[in-house]
Amino acid sequence: MNIHEYQAKQVLAKYGVPTSHGIVALKAEEIDELIKNFEAKVYVVKAQIHAGGRGKAGGVKVVRSKEEARSIAHDMYGKTLVTHQTGPKGQVVKRVYIESGCDIAKEYYFSVVLDRASNRITFMASTEGGIDIEEVANKTPEKIIKISIDPATGLMPFHCRALAFRLGFSGDKAKQLIKIAESVYNAFVATDASQIEINPLVETLDGNLLALDAKINFDDNGLFRHPEIAALRDEAEEDALEVRASKADLNYVRMDGTIGCMVNGAGLAMATMDIIKLYGAEPANFLDVGGGADKERVAEAFKIILSDKAVKGILVNIFGGIMRCDIIAEGIVAAAKEVGVKIPLVVRLAGTNFELGKKILANSGLEIIAADDLGDAAQKIVKAV
Repeated sequence: MNIHEYQAKQVLAKYGVPTSHGIVALKAEEIDELIKNFEAKVYVVKAQIHAGGRGKAGGVKVVRSKEEARSIAHDMYGKTLVTHQTGPKGQVVKRVYIESGCDIAKEYYFSVVLDRASNRITFMASTEGGIDIEEVANKTPEKIIKISIDPATGLMPFHCRALAFRLGFSGDKAKQLIKIAESVYNAFVATDASQIEINPLVETLDGNLLALDAKINFDDNGLFRHPEIAALRDEAEEDALEVRASKADLNYVRMDGTIGCMVNGAGLAMATMDIIKLYGAEPANFLDVGGGADKERVAEAFKIILSDKAVKGILVNIFGGIMRCDIIAEGIVAAAKEVGVKIPLVVRLAGTNFELGKKILANSGLEIIAADDLGDAAQKIVKAV
């Protein structure tokens, strides 16, 4: 789960990370009242969307008067920002954050991520912070500092000292960086985060370090432990079908293709998408119904796939281990009859009760194309579409 910048700063401030002061308008009509009592030498107006690249897309503006800030905030609210992360459709700005600017001496990049390659929490930092950090990582990866934390020991003082030294800090600034590193690490562990990114972490002209921008991603599987974090979720920033799927405990990711997929098991789902591409088409989604899905969850999964207007055909690929093929078949039949399927549907069943599942589908009265194996299923759905 992602949260907005202003929310990330609130979380980090709770753990002792120095952040800039600001106000947020959730509605356009709130802007005038909120900014009336907000005083700053420099005003920074920021669009709040769940995507990077806002600055290059016109979503961050720096001005020196309150009236300019008020006017820009009104212009920004409701605007569609198109960045390298939003895709061509862009994202509508429904929250605007206005913060106090500062005099910047230098920008740094600072983050903590869960490195799945090493299975360790890892600090990543660079002296080349700012809007071009992706270019730095691509062209000069040696400028990205990485320090992994052994889970047996957790964060140790030498980790923080190494970060400060490699970023070129000494004296008071080194002490500040060490404190920030400790605070960010504690926030990461305590909130079940999967990424905390501060970009830029700035050094001001008066020698202080400040988190000028912040982004936090949380592990969805840990949200049940953090209702206060779950309450920060902004569903308007997410794909409506993905939100609907998450509420039904379905693993669903929308994609740009035309063939909808319903599979049990993440590995099999990935293989199904790969073989669709192999035979010349594109998958419309990743959807794993899980090993313990019941008839109702399968029916909901089917409805979600059909709700995507880009879908021109559906491939159901089930290997029944824990999941019984007859349960899948009943869910497919129930959903297909309720929604009214008017596009090609190919089903491949194997494993537990697959013969019963095939019988249920054959007697359903629906136009279902049966497949013997995965390759056969992929060829048939691609041809049908």
